[in-house]
Amino acid sequence: MKRFRFTLIAICVVLLYLGWTDASLFLRNRAPLTVTIAKLAREGAPREWLHVTGGRLDLEEAISTSGSVDVDALLVPLRPASAGEKIPVLVETRDPRLMELFITYNFKQDSAFAKEDYLQQHREEFHPSRDVTGMVVGGLVASGNRDKLMQLAKELKMDVDENVVFLSEGKEPPKFRGFIFLAVGLVGLGKVLLGGRKGGEGKRG
Repeated sequence: MKRFRFTLIAICVVLLYLGWTDASLFLRNRAPLTVTIAKLAREGAPREWLHVTGGRLDLEEAISTSGSVDVDALLVPLRPASAGEKIPVLVETRDPRLMELFITYNFKQDSAFAKEDYLQQHREEFHPSRDVTGMVVGGLVASGNRDKLMQLAKELKMDVDENVVFLSEGKEPPKFRGFIFLAVGLVGLGKVLLGGRKGGEGKRG
């Protein structure tokens, strides 16, 4: 019985930790913080939910996050206006148009000449100036995913900065999940502790 109580307490503690992590993330990020890509490259991410301005996507150097022809999402460099710098931001995106361009360019052309011709026809779409809003991939929970993305980028010879910021486009902080976890964890922990206390008093009586 004691082992069961310890298991329940452990589950409640985990829920409290996850709840506090999500709730504090939401409280820090009520709205996306606008930051220029130049400042982001220079100073790093000031918050987790960002609206990055002044950047230009480079779809020519994009890679599939799966590392295969089965494209689930793309990892696209976001560069500042000045050329010749290492990639400061990599955007994880599932934008349908970007994925269509990427797949057609990389897998549906029958020769290098055809690829070059397709690129010339869609050059502006392959290098659009674009503001990007999303969540920074990082923290304890997402650190493993960030490491995998970094390893993939290096394996495919992307010239990324060592402190590159990974931004998951369209992702937002969870609004209610953290508070639900906190409530469930607190209620569960209270019931376990009070139940054990009542059981001990009953034995003494």
